[in-house]
Amino acid sequence: MPDRPYVLLSVAASIDGYIDDTTDERLLLSNDEDFDRVDDVRAGVDAILVGANTIRRDNPRLLVRSDDRRKRRVEAGLTESPIKVTISAGGGLDPSSKFFSTGEVDKVVYVPTSAVETAIAAVGAVSHVVDAGPAVDLGFILRDLAQRGVKRLMVEGGGTMHTQFLSAGLADEIHLVIAPFFVGNSNAPRFVSDAQFPQNPSNRMALTEVKQIGDVVLLRYLPKDVSNA
Repeated sequence: MPDRPYVLLSVAASIDGYIDDTTDERLLLSNDEDFDRVDDVRAGVDAILVGANTIRRDNPRLLVRSDDRRKRRVEAGLTESPIKVTISAGGGLDPSSKFFSTGEVDKVVYVPTSAVETAIAAVGAVSHVVDAGPAVDLGFILRDLAQRGVKRLMVEGGGTMHTQFLSAGLADEIHLVIAPFFVGNSNAPRFVSDAQFPQNPSNRMALTEVKQIGDVVLLRYLPKDVSNA
């Protein structure tokens, strides 16, 4: 069993780097063709991780949509969709959210020790609540997921999760889709927030693919040498 899963970050952003706006409605940054590509990537991983704020704001299902892809997973001895994973600082999650209420797959919630009781009271009946220590440590989470059989982990947001994985040097691949418009509001959430990143002007990432998908473009980066992973 490897020490940790291969970690793939998936994000769509505006030209000026925003992953949402400040309205209550979800900002659609992609198109149907790219949503299908993302669905194909989901079908090829063992777990999908989003932050608790993404669950609250976007209410995602995080399920494989394609009937054919679900069927192929089942034929391979897998669940129809990957395990769902989230990280919550306070444990105050809604069990009726689609993250918990949809999909016959395991849901795993990592919380600091101080939030374990709150999380168990909130979603303990519909998920596995894991004590991740005094402060949630990504290394611990990845090792725990590896022990659960997760070999490939897809991180779908939000900005806090992307920032933490990248700044910790724990991202093996980035799929960045650029939408053909600007958000233009500094109060909106960005792809990443301020941090010290290993990927900097003296340590450039490798651009391994550029692909036009309708009116958006996919950029695939390897933050470090994982070509043989």
